[in-house]
Amino acid sequence: MGHNHSQDHSGKNLKVAFFLNLTFTILEFIGGIYVNSISIISDAVHDLGDSLSLGTSWYLDSKSKKKANSKYSYGYRRFSLLGALINSVVLIAGSVYVIYEAVGRILEPEHSDAQGMVIFAIIGVLVNGYAAYKLSSGKSMNEKVVSWHLMEDVLGWVAVLIVAIVLYFKDIHYLDPALSLLITLYILYNVFKRLKETLFIFLQGVPSDINLDEIKNGLLNLEKVKSLHHTHIWSLEGEHHVFTSHVILKDIEKFDQVIEVKTLIKDRLDEYNFEHYTIETELDSETCKLRA
Repeated sequence: MGHNHSQDHSGKNLKVAFFLNLTFTILEFIGGIYVNSISIISDAVHDLGDSLSLGTSWYLDSKSKKKANSKYSYGYRRFSLLGALINSVVLIAGSVYVIYEAVGRILEPEHSDAQGMVIFAIIGVLVNGYAAYKLSSGKSMNEKVVSWHLMEDVLGWVAVLIVAIVLYFKDIHYLDPALSLLITLYILYNVFKRLKETLFIFLQGVPSDINLDEIKNGLLNLEKVKSLHHTHIWSLEGEHHVFTSHVILKDIEKFDQVIEVKTLIKDRLDEYNFEHYTIETELDSETCKLRA
């Protein structure tokens, strides 16, 4: 029940974030031209990319809730992970663009309407801050990446607000792009961390919140369990994990003992709240063709 509740909220949060971002992007283009602020216009271009990726995330998030079928036997949960990967790539591309624009502003400074920048910066902090807050408690990798997407915008608008206030009293042209560079580099650092996590899940690495050796030792300590092989753990999208293993049994004299051991194994695995697990039991007198 908890997972379903979380998934329902993830879709609603992405929907809210998408429409907020798209509406504000349109407002940014109009306002940036009006106050002659290249930083606001470049942020509008960046937000346009954010809107596209948010829309993609919303679509893929809803897609990920579809049940398993003959085409996708595990269901569509990994579509949410695909959204996280797309968002990371878009965010990196957008950040590179912001760096390019910031360097251009340092080389060729321009005067901007500081008062207009203050107004737009305050609106930007409120709108993007609310959207980031809606996604901050998200558990899926998709929501985490999108949350960083929006946090970049919040920090960017805080920088614009600070610079606009300074420019209102003293015209220091290089201050705006210099601060934007620092914030963008900080965001890129965090995005690369998220991208690394996303690729790790894509490559079916063992989830960081699961200790494979601990699970193996726990199963090996059960009565009549001799050994394990082909034991695998991976995650569908960073939240729901899958476990499979071949378990060799010893000292089995009757079939009821196999049932008892399987029950003990399942009880032990239930402690880890796996989304799905598959156990194949084998007798020590058997020869498994897959055994290493």
